[in-house]
Amino acid sequence: MKKRTIIKVVTIIVVVATLFCAVYIMAHRMGLSDELDFGAGAYYYADIPGFDKIVDKASYSTKVPMWIHIVLFLCWGWLMYRLWVWIDGKGRK
Repeated sequence: MKKRTIIKVVTIIVVVATLFCAVYIMAHRMGLSDELDFGAGAYYYADIPGFDKIVDKASYSTKVPMWIHIVLFLCWGWLMYRLWVWIDGKGRK
């Protein structure tokens, strides 16, 4: 019984970590992180005709740290393993 409790707790922690990593990556992709200067720069020049042709849009994107991708990959693997174990257990019943 204690082993099941530990597995449930670890699975909940992994789910929270997965959601955190996914939200962190989406925030970077959307430009909601501190590394970007969307507030002053992008909106100030937005009304200038043709400004989007002058400025490289790639300069507005940031790189997500590699450790976030590694943690997300490991968490996703754990969740897929637990799903497989759960489905296998249901099939045996």
